[in-house]
Amino acid sequence: MATLRDPLPTTPRRSTDTGPPPARRVPLPLLVAGLCAALPVSLACAAGIGASGLSWGETLHYLWAGLTGGSLAPDEVPSYVIVWELRFPRAVLAAVVGAGLASVGVAVQAMVRNALADPFVLGISSGAAVGANAVLIFGAFGALGLWALSTAAFVSALAAIALVYAVARTPRGLTPLRLVLTGTALYYGFSAVTTFMVFAAEHGEAARSAMMWLLGSLGGASWSSVPIAAGAVLGGLVHLGWSARRLNALAMGDETAAALGVDADRLRKELFVTAAAVTGTVVAVSGAIGFVGLMVPHAARMLVGADHRKVLAVAPLAGAVLLIWVDILSRVVLAPAELPLGVLTAAIGVPCFVLLMRRRTYTFGGV
Repeated sequence: MATLRDPLPTTPRRSTDTGPPPARRVPLPLLVAGLCAALPVSLACAAGIGASGLSWGETLHYLWAGLTGGSLAPDEVPSYVIVWELRFPRAVLAAVVGAGLASVGVAVQAMVRNALADPFVLGISSGAAVGANAVLIFGAFGALGLWALSTAAFVSALAAIALVYAVARTPRGLTPLRLVLTGTALYYGFSAVTTFMVFAAEHGEAARSAMMWLLGSLGGASWSSVPIAAGAVLGGLVHLGWSARRLNALAMGDETAAALGVDADRLRKELFVTAAAVTGTVVAVSGAIGFVGLMVPHAARMLVGADHRKVLAVAPLAGAVLLIWVDILSRVVLAPAELPLGVLTAAIGVPCFVLLMRRRTYTFGGV
């Protein structure tokens, strides 16, 4: 005798759902206001903390003079140069790079629907490293002078982007799996080239500079490097903010996105270009700083939920504040020597990420 079976449910049975309870969210206006207040305070601290022994009153005086074009006594010029020409542009660039990496991390995780994705999953950082090492070790692009390093890194990043796109693209468009696999494979390929270049270096100091850049450094920051990076990051933020609703649809899968009227393939191409432009620009001025683009988006989702409109309001500010303080620590922990930024972002990020993953209330892309 045949036995009757219940039909498969077409929707989850929420009455017997034993999943994690809903997480407590932080009110978005309160969180954004707190981060907006923390940003200028962090910038001022970055300009004042160091080995020069300047008081906070002197630091604020020199910052005000720089912002307003005020006059200074001749004996104040050396201290002014330390604050305004050395420390402050470095702090501003740290904020720009942190905001860029965090916002692109949000976009890449939605683009490939992978919780482990970050701005470097497309092979951009390892591609940029090839060009940067060619300058640091072999003196390539020497005719460009101070712009040689950033130009070589950006050009090689663009070449890496073009190669990833050419390999990953299919007649059906860019699929998340092919993007991740292609980016990961080329990452290892570029890393092998970079490692060979470091071992082939004739001078130990050149190899040390190359390794410092590979782990991230803002030691070469200046006001001239801020506008290009800031422009690229601002443009990326504008595009991502405009695309936030479509990102919500894309994160639920291509079929759901299509049902909601979103062309997933076109959006993925837009995100690919945006992520490549922003990542290539910030890597060119700061080196490869890991973990910011992975950790900050997850922390933002934990605080405000999975809505990309909220996440993109929080993640760039949090990334900016985080990287400013990481840069401060890099200058003072082993002063007068500097630690690579990537060492500190990993030291801070790994335990924070483990704690985040241990929270029962957090699920990637969940509410």
